[in-house]
Amino acid sequence: MEKLRIDADYLKTTLLELLAIPSPAGLTDEIVHYTGGRLDAIGVSYELTRRGTIRAILPRTLPERRKSSPACAIVSHLDTLGAMVREIKPNGRLSLMPVGTWSSRWAEGGRVTLFTETGRYRGSVLPLLASGHVYNEAIDTQPVSWDQLELRIDEQIASAADVVALGIQIGDFVAFDANPEWLPNGYIVSRHLDDKAGVAAVLAALKAVVDNAASIPMDCHAVFTVTEEVGSGARAVIKDDVSEVIGIDIGPVAAGQGAREHGVTIPMMDSAGPHDYHLTRRLLRLCGEHGIPCSRDVFRFYHSDAGAAVSAGRDVRTALLCFGTDASHGYERTHLSVLVHLAELLAVYIQSGPTLAEDREERLDSVENFSHQLDAGQLQPVEVPQQDVPDLVNLGEPKPPPDVSSI
Repeated sequence: MEKLRIDADYLKTTLLELLAIPSPAGLTDEIVHYTGGRLDAIGVSYELTRRGTIRAILPRTLPERRKSSPACAIVSHLDTLGAMVREIKPNGRLSLMPVGTWSSRWAEGGRVTLFTETGRYRGSVLPLLASGHVYNEAIDTQPVSWDQLELRIDEQIASAADVVALGIQIGDFVAFDANPEWLPNGYIVSRHLDDKAGVAAVLAALKAVVDNAASIPMDCHAVFTVTEEVGSGARAVIKDDVSEVIGIDIGPVAAGQGAREHGVTIPMMDSAGPHDYHLTRRLLRLCGEHGIPCSRDVFRFYHSDAGAAVSAGRDVRTALLCFGTDASHGYERTHLSVLVHLAELLAVYIQSGPTLAEDREERLDSVENFSHQLDAGQLQPVEVPQQDVPDLVNLGEPKPPPDVSSI
């Protein structure tokens, strides 16, 4: 097991190409084609589900005495936030419904592409009170909600009939421009780094493992889901032989959070509950052993593909590996070094084998070989100080209630 060199130029190019492909949840076929092409170029085989989730497979190269060994899964998602046409207004403007969970505050002012069944149109998402020359200070008191926004299509439109004549219908997808900017100091600012930056890091890790012919002690499934932003994600794609699932996703950087834009962020818990004790601490140890900077965090309002796998009933250990990112679900910012460190850790993990030896068995018939989270010395009974307890036997007869007849 060794720390492999990550091709940073490959990672950068892959991320920029991913960001150039619109992929709101529900409109992901094209990015599935792109990702499949990237896997073909690396030389990693894969299979597709009906809706387009990709399961790439790195088979183990180290023979085991046992006929079977558990597999691990590394899961990232190709889908992004977006919107859908909810209503065609009499004046030709369009009301929107969000795809995924995100604030209309970040949609306001966005440049977008609207996809009809026969073509595409460009437009802008505007507040209902869009001009200070008309509404004066009222524009500063307009509420923040999707009902306060509308899409202006850049065509000659004055009525709902004009919209319909263009082939625009309720249910058409709206994709927001990513507008990526990669700065000389290594920062990248863009929409949709969640989770295209994670996908690029996973592909870079797979490339490093293949290029270096690294030893792989257990089958590794690199899974790319297409519905994470709407909650289902990895619910139906994790195979029975998988014993541990690592989600790759964004780590929100904010006051009070441990996520950073430098180094890998390893959350110990999110809204689905604590991640696996042994797997998370093993990942922390791998960082320490191989000089990969990392930080811990706890996420309060956060859902991931790892949690989706458990909620689907999979008996798997879970963990999250995150790239710290400022302004999540908005104009997000992270750093190239974070993505390289994430890819380095993934490449080390792929070479490391099952987290615990007993995970080679799907079921144990005794606790004898089951894991311990605490050392034996920590398992001693805690002595509770004995308190003085009144002698209830000698308290005497109970006193009669007070006479309240005169009150």
